[in-house]
Amino acid sequence: MCFICIVQMDGTNESTQGSFILLGFSDRPHLESILFVVILIAYLLTLVGNTTIILVSRLDPHLHTPMYFFLAHLSFLDLSFTTSSIPQLLYNLSGCDKTISYTGCAIQLFLFLGLGGVECLLLAVMAYDRFVAICKPLHYMVIMNPRLCLGLVLVAWGCGVANSLVMSPVTLRLPRCGHRSVDHFLCEMPALIRMACVNTAAVEGTVFVLAVGIVLSPLVCILVSYGCIVRAVLQIQSASGRHKAFNTCGSHLTVVSLFYGNIIYMYMQPGNSSSQDQGKFLTLFYNIVTPLLNPLIYTLRNKEVKGALRRLLLHDREGGKEQK
Repeated sequence: MCFICIVQMDGTNESTQGSFILLGFSDRPHLESILFVVILIAYLLTLVGNTTIILVSRLDPHLHTPMYFFLAHLSFLDLSFTTSSIPQLLYNLSGCDKTISYTGCAIQLFLFLGLGGVECLLLAVMAYDRFVAICKPLHYMVIMNPRLCLGLVLVAWGCGVANSLVMSPVTLRLPRCGHRSVDHFLCEMPALIRMACVNTAAVEGTVFVLAVGIVLSPLVCILVSYGCIVRAVLQIQSASGRHKAFNTCGSHLTVVSLFYGNIIYMYMQPGNSSSQDQGKFLTLFYNIVTPLLNPLIYTLRNKEVKGALRRLLLHDREGGKEQK
């Protein structure tokens, strides 16, 4: 049931509806049932894959290193990020009810922006970790000590949450003149900006500046780190050494490419300039496909993770036999 609240902000009256309507893919009803099945399967696989990475990183002593400490946090982020919007999408796809409460929309926007910002910074931290591992291998465990690793993760979380605390209210406070229909499957910033009935140039400018800090600055750090890594790897004499170094960094580079390719396209042009339909499918890819692929990328390309899985499975089997 919807209700209307009259809110006084900065001397301007605005009608804030008790709920929003997420249009999503309702203009393509023939796709909704197919999308429901595909997204449900992908979501379940994402839960299993990322939970497996977290458990393996914690349970296997061989993986108690900075790299897998950060990887476990990345998997937790992917789980949280996907869960912030996919259950609501599945609910909307399964029936005629496309509504989401105002509070639910605000929480979804806050989590989406906050967790996305944390992931940008965490990927930069992981690039720095690889830089130290390859360029300063003898000092790696001294530099990447547990205190520094924890500090870097806390900074990433703090900056991501702070960014969301700034961007979410700016987006939600835009006058909508009674408009309730969000032309998206989640309460995403560009879609909410498009609902505004005022000129949003100033807001889009603010968003762009903040996006430079939270999106492009970590990307610059990643590129600089990998520039140094490539230079160091090319100086390695043995072909096997070069192959091992590139293989170690290949997984992270693949994840960075998938993540940043989508996020830069969407958030560096947040308003009316981007295609709405294209934005929906890009967000869907960014929200479900990338978190699904991350565990596969890290396990299929990583002998240490595959070895840890094998050891845990064999240990469970041996334990079962001893009990019998």
